[in-house]
Amino acid sequence: MPLTRADAVRRLAVALDLSEREEILRMARLLRDRVGVAKVGLEAFVSHGPSLVSEVRAVGVPVFLDLKLHDIPNTVERAARAAARLGVSLLTVHASGGAAMLRAAVAGAAAAAPAPAVIAVTVLTSLDDAALADLGIAGGAAGRATAWAALARDAGCAGVVCSAREAASLRAAMGPGFLLVTPGVRPAGGEAGDQRRVATPRDAVAAGADVLVVGRPITAAPDPGAAADAILADMCLA
Repeated sequence: MPLTRADAVRRLAVALDLSEREEILRMARLLRDRVGVAKVGLEAFVSHGPSLVSEVRAVGVPVFLDLKLHDIPNTVERAARAAARLGVSLLTVHASGGAAMLRAAVAGAAAAAPAPAVIAVTVLTSLDDAALADLGIAGGAAGRATAWAALARDAGCAGVVCSAREAASLRAAMGPGFLLVTPGVRPAGGEAGDQRRVATPRDAVAAGADVLVVGRPITAAPDPGAAADAILADMCLA
């Protein structure tokens, strides 16, 4: 069944991967009625700190804090607790940190009420099978994503970050209710940039993705609002 625009808005995340505070907030204000959540990543968070999260939330957009935590369990638990107290809705950790670290992240996030959904990053969309082989990681992107998704689910994570290319197989393996967050989403004919495993918005939705993360195709567009509208329209055609 095709998505309504309201459904598409709820499932679209804009990546505010920008360096200037005012530009980040301007973009959040411009897009707040077109996206369900705003992703604050490493560049923005390192540049402006926790106060930026509060400012984006004050605009009226829930925050997806994309820090990709990866450290010893105690450190990750404490960091997740601190992040959760900022009132974020989603928080990322690296699945490759292992089961104990993932459980620690979930426990730390539970310190807030409501607790953010802890989402484990499987294989970065900037990596492909050849890049994984160079790292000595066997099984290719699809096999590794499936294994790490199962690890994350069993550790209590709410879902995973994966490319749309793995979404269909992960949906079949993980079942309903397990969040699939897909970056590397590009409009048809759009430049891939530094991403290697990409998909159109329509294809990502059709594959079973719950949340589509789109950054530069929106934020670097001459008219970000129109670019977001085009993404939403394509999602509704899935």
